[in-house]
Amino acid sequence: QVQLVESGGGLVQAGGSLRLSCAASGRTFSNYRMGWFRQAPGEEREFVAAISWSAGVTMYANSVKGRFTISRDNAKNAVYLQMNSLRPEDTAVYYCAASDRMTTLVKGDYDYWGQGTQVTVSS
Repeated sequence: QVQLVESGGGLVQAGGSLRLSCAASGRTFSNYRMGWFRQAPGEEREFVAAISWSAGVTMYANSVKGRFTISRDNAKNAVYLQMNSLRPEDTAVYYCAASDRMTTLVKGDYDYWGQGTQVTVSS
């Protein structure tokens, strides 16, 4: 299996930027399709972005398209989420996830999850 640890969260003003990182350890990272999800208080965990093993395919939620960019570095066993033009509604705990089956926006298709990192956007 693979272990995932997120970092890079914090407090930022609206319009600002943050870059989240997810470090993976365990089995061969390049075998996994990776995703980012987020969960706001009282809300369901929702899809944010996903990337295929080769980074040839990326997927985004409509709410973040054009503002967020997912990328990965298989040599460093890491996946990133660059978040620009942040809004208060982006406030949530952000989770990194790994799927050994497919590049997908479906939460249930992911097999491994990190513990999350808090992102707070002030207005």
